[in-house]
This record gives sequence, structure tokens and C-alpha cells, in this order.
Amino acid sequence: MWTLAGRGCRRGRVLLPWGTGAARSELPRPRPAPSFGAAAECWAGDRLCSSAGRKEKPDMSKFPVEDIRNFSIIAHVDHGKSTLADRLLELTGTIDKTKNNKQVLDKLQVERERGITVKAQTASLFYNFEGKQYLLNLIDTPGHVDFSYEVSRSLSACQGVLLVIDANEGIQAQTVANFFLAFEAQLSVIPVINKIDLKNADPEMVEKQIEKVFDIPRNECIKISAKLGTNVESVLQAVIERIPPPKVHRKNPLRALVFDSIFDQYRGVIANVALFDGMVSKGDKIVSAHTQKTYEVNEVGVLNPNEQPTLKLYAGQVGYLIAGMKDVTEAQIGDTLYLHNHPVEPLPGFKSAKPMVFAGMYPTDQSEYNNLKSAIEKLTLNDSSVTVHRDSSLALGAGWRLGFLGLLHMEVFNQRLEQEYNTSVILTTPTVPYKAILSSAKLIKEYREKEITIINPAQFPDKSKVAEYLEPVVLGTIITPDEYTGKIMALCQARRAVQKHLMFIDQNRVMLKYLFPLNEIVVDFYDSLKSLSSGYAREKAYSVGKTICERLKDSLPRQLFEIAIQAAIGSKIIARETVKAYKKNVLAKCYGGDITRKMKLLKRQAEGKKKLRKIGNIEVPKDAFIKVLKTQSNK
Repeated sequence: MWTLAGRGCRRGRVLLPWGTGAARSELPRPRPAPSFGAAAECWAGDRLCSSAGRKEKPDMSKFPVEDIRNFSIIAHVDHGKSTLADRLLELTGTIDKTKNNKQVLDKLQVERERGITVKAQTASLFYNFEGKQYLLNLIDTPGHVDFSYEVSRSLSACQGVLLVIDANEGIQAQTVANFFLAFEAQLSVIPVINKIDLKNADPEMVEKQIEKVFDIPRNECIKISAKLGTNVESVLQAVIERIPPPKVHRKNPLRALVFDSIFDQYRGVIANVALFDGMVSKGDKIVSAHTQKTYEVNEVGVLNPNEQPTLKLYAGQVGYLIAGMKDVTEAQIGDTLYLHNHPVEPLPGFKSAKPMVFAGMYPTDQSEYNNLKSAIEKLTLNDSSVTVHRDSSLALGAGWRLGFLGLLHMEVFNQRLEQEYNTSVILTTPTVPYKAILSSAKLIKEYREKEITIINPAQFPDKSKVAEYLEPVVLGTIITPDEYTGKIMALCQARRAVQKHLMFIDQNRVMLKYLFPLNEIVVDFYDSLKSLSSGYAREKAYSVGKTICERLKDSLPRQLFEIAIQAAIGSKIIARETVKAYKKNVLAKCYGGDITRKMKLLKRQAEGKKKLRKIGNIEVPKDAFIKVLKTQSNK
């Protein structure tokens, strides 16, 4: 008998005779798995294949440009993108139809646990339509606003999108945002109304919303139930009929765009590429336009949805490429790859992501600094929207200040560090970046510019040296039932927002657009409504300062002298707490007698504590900082 050791022969796992000591263990790579003759078997991805009859590499030259469709699925959170992707994979025979097919393309543990997509995933589908075989390259994208950068990068490899809308919820905020990303990229948009099987579904209402908000005729909407598979095949037909083939030139030299990448500890960087010109095959020498380094291609292929090596990739196709890039800094998302000795004009690439929130990240133990550094470098290769700056803290040691697109993005990044790289970190309270227009000639000379960006609160310049402070603002879209409009408007007004637009998208729903100061919405915008006065900002600073002082008071060990804890804005103290001193009972030996004797002993004790307060040093334990810097408070 043979027993399976691991799941992937490509990573050096093989079938061993049952009962051997090495069974069920993972053999180290880099050597390929040994051959066991014609009877041996191996696992390639999730598919069983024999060494005698292994699945042949598909010939991608059989798909001319006119038979290729590249498209993404975009939607608001929980409108059914991943479920629709599962049904499309089943219909095209890419995966077997089973009851266990849920979130097949959501491969990360954090995605499974949270039930959301945080990482765009690619799959190549082979579909027969009217006697012709088509190559459909599908990219399933996230729906949360924090991962919109994933969406914009995915759209660069597409010519069209499926805009999925919940028949019960209708158009929501991220539906609008994602539509305009596709619209600005001049992509074909196919509206798909999902969940028509729900009891309260109202597809006709959603059709009216689509026509009013997006100016798309009602007869172009496709009504489906991705969960039950109802009418899903018409989606594939619409993709072929309504989305144009890519505009590429196969006779030109290779020009490939790196739109995503991951790091594999055995094979190095695996780059997801979209070919705009030429072709690429194993053994080709390619050059990175960003680093100007030359590499030899070790493997090319398509994702089906697991890696499927091919002989070649041609212009118009989307796939993966492995070329021995061992350093995470060598693979830049947005880079252009071309053949050695055949330089080309680099593709435009992507706009850099703008971080919305910043937080300090430190190892719980400084001995783990290098391991955490390596983990952050590898994870930022897979998530290029995170910005990294070195930072240090007197209390927490060396670390980094990371920029994220939002709070959920920060939480997911932290969770992935723990799950995928087994690291433990201290994450400080998130803040937003500010700008300061300097008035001090000394500071202008020090910073070498008049306008500076501040991402660390500790580096905030004094008000006396600044002409004005600037804070980031965002244009926010809120879609709500009309009965909540008054409360929503009150909340926005309390957060110093400025109303820009109000529109009824149907009889019951209102779309509001406000210009928000980012700091007012980044942490607790979804908290309950509050009635705040015009002095809101100062009042909030007081409450936050008082909370931190109270937490620090509870965390600091008592000393022989009194400790004053103060929160200040500039030179003005806005909150204070006191850690009481340990006090010896110096009157214990006094039994009766003159009161002046007791007063003398108490006065001498007070003078001693006053002297201690002047010369005493307080060592703040690290766990006190961890408690104080927690994002959420129990208070």
C-alpha cells in the first residue's frame, strides 16, 4: 500500500510505502520527488495524477486573441461575488460540483474565518459556447472599501466587469465606488442582480436604481441566484457577447504587467502577469523594467484555480510566472517584464496607494525583530498597499510605523502576520496623517521644506512654529433608508462633515455624499449617534486624555512617592490622575503623648517623600504600554 505524505508533489511531498517511519511527514525541498515507477502517484494541487498518465500541459496557442475574455467580479460586501465565482468554476468544469464549494477562491485563513474576500484571486476557465472554446480569465475581488486598491489593480488586467448587486439590499456605497473604478477604466459593465431567491428580494426595484444611478438600461440586467445556480449560465454567455477581447499584439516583443505577486519560500516570487504583447515560455531571459535585473523563466502557467504549468503564455492571456526572484524587493507590483535584448516602453503601472491610517508595530520581544522584519517584507510583497517606515520607541524599542487603507485592512494584516508567519506584535492606536505649514525658519531648514507630513504624533511640531495645520478629508457616500436620514445627517454634522449631495435613488432610499475629516470617521464612525456641541474637538481630546491617564494609573506600580500622570495639548494640561504613594504608619509607636511629637514625625515623612519625588526614577513596565496603547478600551 501507499500512503500520502503531504499534499503537493511540487513541494517535495511524495507517496511512501505504508508503515515506513517517514510516512505522513513532509520532505524538504529543493530536490524533486523521487520516482517510484509506473505505479507511483502524486498530488498536483488538489488533483490526483499518476506518473505514467500525468495531466498534459495545456497548449495556450489554441486560444486566439478574439476567443479570450478577461473580466473581474466587483460588488459591495456580502452581495455574493465569491458564491457567483464558485458557480462559474463549476459550470466550466474547472472544479467538481459538490456541496463543499464555498469560497473556493478565498484561499487565506483570514478570509475563511471572517467570511470576506481580502485578496483578489485569479482563475482561468475554459468554456465551450456555440461550438467554440473560449478562455475566460476571471478575477474575484474584495468588496470592502479598505481593499479597493486590490480592485483597481485587478481591473488593469481586464476588459470588462460583472457588477453584482443584492436583490434585497439594492445599490450600496461600495457598489457605487467600484462602478466608477470600472467606468474610469473604460471597461464594459454587466449588471448582475443576485439573490433573487430571497423572500424579500425586489429585482425590479434594483433595476430602477441601476438605471437611475448608473444610466444602464434595465434590459441589460441579468437576474440570478448564485446560491441555487439559477440563470448563472446566462452570465457566461453575456461575458462572451458583451465584453470585448483584449487589444494586444502577439508579433511584438514581450511586454507583461505584474499586477500581483506572492512569495513562496521554496520557489521565490510567483508573479501574476497580464501579457499585453508577445509571448513568454520556460527558459526565456527576461528583464525587470524597475530593477533592470535579468532573470531566467523557470515556469509559466495559468491558475485553474490552482497553478497549472503551460508550455507558453501569449499576449491577451493572464497567468503566473516564476523566474527565480529570491528577494522580495525584486518583485514590484506594476512592474513591466520584457525579453532580454528586446527593450520596450514600460506600461503605466499603478498609482501608489494612499494610506488612510497609521499605526506603530513592534515585536513583543526585541530578539524577534529580524524575524518580524522578514515577515513584514514578505507580506507587503503580497499586499503592496501597506507602507512601511522604520520607527522606534523608548518604551517598546525598535519597530515600524505602517500605513493602511483602513482599520479592517490593519486588522487583517495583523491577523495574517500571526497566522501565516507565527509572529506576535504590539500594535498601537491608529492615527491619521497630518500636514503642517511651518513658520519657523529653523524648522524649514531642518526639514528642507515648508510643508511637512506628520505620521507619528510624537513628531508633531509646536503650534508656535507652525502657520497652519492641514488634516486629510475624504468624500464619503452613504446610502440609507429615508427614515434614518435625519439621524445620519445629525451624525455627519457632529463629525464636522460638509454635505455635498443628496439624492433619492428610489422611493425609500437616499444617497448622501459628505466631505469628512478623516480623523472623525476612521475609528468609531459606526458607534451610536451622539449629540455634540460646537466645542466637540476639545471635548473629545479631554475625554481621550482622561481615559489614557486612567488606564496608565491602573497599570503603573505604586512607588514610595506620589506619581502625577498628565495629558497635555501643547503646554495646556487637559487631564490628570495620581498614583498614590505607599505610606508607612510612622505614628504606630506613639501611644498618647503630645500632639506636637506626632506632627513632627508626619512632617519629616512628608519631607522625605518630597525629596524622593525629586530624585526618584520611574521605570514603566512594557505591559503598561501595551494596556494603554490597546485600540479598544473597556472604559
